[in-house]
Amino acid sequence: MTTTLMDPQSLLGEAAAALRAGELVPYLGPGVSALGAQPVPLSPETLADWFGTKIALPKRARGNAWAAAQHIESYKHRNTVTALMAEAFATPVEPSPLHSYLATLALPLIVDSWYAAEMRQALAARDDWIEVQGITRAGIGEDRWFRFYRPDGSDADAASAGNAATVLYTPHGSVIPARNFLISDADYVEVLTEIDIQTPIPEVVRDRRRTKSFLFLGCRFNDQLLRSYARQITKRSIDPHFAVVDMETLTRNERVFLEERNITPIDMPLAQALDSLITA
Repeated sequence: MTTTLMDPQSLLGEAAAALRAGELVPYLGPGVSALGAQPVPLSPETLADWFGTKIALPKRARGNAWAAAQHIESYKHRNTVTALMAEAFATPVEPSPLHSYLATLALPLIVDSWYAAEMRQALAARDDWIEVQGITRAGIGEDRWFRFYRPDGSDADAASAGNAATVLYTPHGSVIPARNFLISDADYVEVLTEIDIQTPIPEVVRDRRRTKSFLFLGCRFNDQLLRSYARQITKRSIDPHFAVVDMETLTRNERVFLEERNITPIDMPLAQALDSLITA
């Protein structure tokens, strides 16, 4: 792939062709779902606000989903955090046209970085995929960072994932099938202590990304945690990557991150970009 053409539409055409060829890994953020009227929180900020409607939060936790969850975990119980997350994402979110389109491509790897499980639902008509979810280690008494699930929600294993046509990776967990959520500061402290040496990243993900690039859709990197995850998930993949973004709204840290990771920005409205990807 080349990125000499900086015209957004040309870059998008290049990305669309690479996606169809299985050369790009879609990395989906909540912005994809936020294009429609959905019944669940669709950003860390709106999730933090939702927590605030359930439990009074100190000033330092307002607007920060991870700090809000940590406050609830510290002063209530981890089970309260899990129950609130399950409530927040209880109403199923219909897969968008993009999710449905991606499910037809039999891609080796798809990353879904939000909790609402649309990509899992879009894949439901197929039986040749496995999901691997990040899990909290709080109170489980196991030396595990993730779990594998079959399309019917039953437990799978690494061997099954290695043989699957598609691996769906949900690094922060998901409401379906088992209410696994990485959400509190404590959850992420554990992961971030080892993520640089890749222990929390499933081997099947590390293997499948090795010859791929990434396409970020509906993602923001305006928080250090989100940048850390994207950096480590894309580690040892191949350049260049692409991201559909609105350059006018990017923070300085986001711009630096795109340059650091050799992510080529496709500067156009997300809805327009997704329509073009599907119809290209």
